[in-house]
Amino acid sequence: MKLGLMASGNGTNVQAIIDAVSKQEISGQIACIVTDNPNAYVIERARKAGIPYLLAQPKAYNNRQTWEESIANYLHQQGVELVVLAGFMRIVGQPLLDAFPNRIINIHPALLPAFPGRDGIGDAYKAKVSQTGVTVHFVDEGIDTGEIIAQESLTIEEDWTLEDLENHIHAIEHELYPKVIEQLIQNH
Repeated sequence: MKLGLMASGNGTNVQAIIDAVSKQEISGQIACIVTDNPNAYVIERARKAGIPYLLAQPKAYNNRQTWEESIANYLHQQGVELVVLAGFMRIVGQPLLDAFPNRIINIHPALLPAFPGRDGIGDAYKAKVSQTGVTVHFVDEGIDTGEIIAQESLTIEEDWTLEDLENHIHAIEHELYPKVIEQLIQNH
């Protein structure tokens, strides 16, 4: 199965997926990477791995619809069968949802439905909850509201800083996301 990864920043989850593919822990292949951010380190990760990438900045398009249609066309041209959001910091709209029905997944750094949105880790930390975790879910038109595929929880220790929590969450993400992707490929 061909994967299309979408990311806006550093791309640590993208790197975890690249590594899992190279170790054959994911039996699919990464067809391409899409980013909306010209300064995203994920571009360098794509270059180093020899993976085609598209820089699609929304401001370069007339409107959101043409921007998303352009991304969908690129993903289709690359033969993408599963779209994997890995730190893509924009809401996916109807053009992409229609182009890839039930074939877009996202990873979120909290146990949904708790703490949806941009800062799941920080929101959980500020709320002083004792448990949080990571969710992988299908993407729908809402914000982190799609059907949950998998979750993994962790207990927040009282002496943890926000940075400690971030590190633990990222470690779970880097293990869980490749496993879920492989599970989806096997069930395809």
